[in-house]
Amino acid sequence: MTAWVPPDALGRRVACGTDYGTVRYVGSVSRTAGIWLGVEWDDPQRGKHDGCYEGTQYFKCRHPKGGSFIRPNKANFGVDFLTAVKDRYGLNDKQDVQYGTENTVVFGTKTVEFVGMDSVAEQQRQLNKLVDISVRERAVSHAGQTEEISRTCANMRHINLSKNLISSWETVIDIASQVPNLETLNVSENKMKFPSTSASISSAFSNLKILALNQTEITWTEVLLCAQGWPALEELYLSSNNITVLERPDNILKTLKLLDLSDNQLLDGNQLHLIAHLPRLEQLILRNTGISSIHFPDAGFGCKTKMFPSLKRLAINDNKISQWSSINELDKLPSLRSLQCNNNPLMNTEKNPETLIQLIIAKISQLEVLNNCEILPAERRGAELDYRKIFGNDWLEAGGHWDPEKNKPSEEFLAAHPRYPSLCLKYGAPEEGELKGRQPLTLKNQLLTLTIKCPEKPEQKPVQKKLPESMTIQKVKGLLYRLFKIPGSELKLSYESSKLEGKEVELDNDLKPLQFYSIESGDCVLVRW
Repeated sequence: MTAWVPPDALGRRVACGTDYGTVRYVGSVSRTAGIWLGVEWDDPQRGKHDGCYEGTQYFKCRHPKGGSFIRPNKANFGVDFLTAVKDRYGLNDKQDVQYGTENTVVFGTKTVEFVGMDSVAEQQRQLNKLVDISVRERAVSHAGQTEEISRTCANMRHINLSKNLISSWETVIDIASQVPNLETLNVSENKMKFPSTSASISSAFSNLKILALNQTEITWTEVLLCAQGWPALEELYLSSNNITVLERPDNILKTLKLLDLSDNQLLDGNQLHLIAHLPRLEQLILRNTGISSIHFPDAGFGCKTKMFPSLKRLAINDNKISQWSSINELDKLPSLRSLQCNNNPLMNTEKNPETLIQLIIAKISQLEVLNNCEILPAERRGAELDYRKIFGNDWLEAGGHWDPEKNKPSEEFLAAHPRYPSLCLKYGAPEEGELKGRQPLTLKNQLLTLTIKCPEKPEQKPVQKKLPESMTIQKVKGLLYRLFKIPGSELKLSYESSKLEGKEVELDNDLKPLQFYSIESGDCVLVRW
């Protein structure tokens, strides 16, 4: 008996065991009887050839061994959406509805009381209660009968349709058009066809806020065509789609707050300019996109760009960024507060990871979170003071001067250190004594001469101590216990800088070394208990 083949089998998605593929051929194969399906497999290792068999090219594959023939009875063409929902939630008429006691009916594992109602009506009520539905990997391939979903699951708001057998965006529209309050939709891992013209724009997604299209083979051009039907979309996930070229969105995606383009190998960093004017975009995820540089050409040194006006969170980890100039450019973003930049060549340019973190903090003025770690005010202050001191001699050599009228650093210096003038305004220009003969960091040079005072205990005379700048606050408290016989847990430490009179900074992290707080010889440590 010949297995049934759907009339629209060509181009349909199928499953065979745990393997997924797309039907590229339906018909006979030479020197064999019956009908065969030529399938291009998602995993090329499942295949045997490229669609060519005994000299005849039956279909084509992207991979030279990505295809093979299977009999139709081996292919699962999938089920309709409601069948998958009922199976997933134990509400299948034939298998899972059993009669219990006289006044109860059992749906899956739930026992529901009823009075004078048949099981079909009760099942309907249970389906209507479903708001958040997941039918991931349930072989969903089509919507089912017209309006059946809207009659049965009217209250759905969140649907996970990932890794099914959906072959086209039209199928997604057929399902979504029956769910008027749909807010979240995940159709990732469905390799499907998308419209090539705006003719099939639908109102099905008028309330949609979150959409995941990861691993669907959608192009950016197709995204922009479909986006005309996403008037309220706030989050769009597009990872792993081979998107290489972007285009400027024209009067669309105006409500978008989050865009994930990770694992798409973009042509270059200039592609970002094409999406730089999305007015509400707050979070941009560019992990592993192959970008090697970032540049905002509309703004000069120390100025803010008009690009990405609302961008607060940026992820550029796992890329090829190797130059500090890209970090300088990020200071031009007016709203940036959080940055992820791990696993870039730049992160290997300093032997001490702590120094590298401090340089990034000093270069990006408004940053509050770096690589998922909060930047404390004391950490920012220390990083900026150190930066001001480290590059002080370069500033002088480039034409910098303590006299504002003579202060004319070169364009080259400003290009490398665009924040330096603002740091001088914030803390004052580095003093000559700070910059004289920066010697190698031997142990002797790392010793700090500090005055230790107890402002609330006048009977305790100030003492001077020489402490290594690498000493942690916890160890300093241990030393003070030996001096004052007060347990470290009861001690509260702060310090006053000899250069910034009247400003007191708390030493509030026991695990941090003195150098973290930019303490220098001549400063005064204040001890309270």
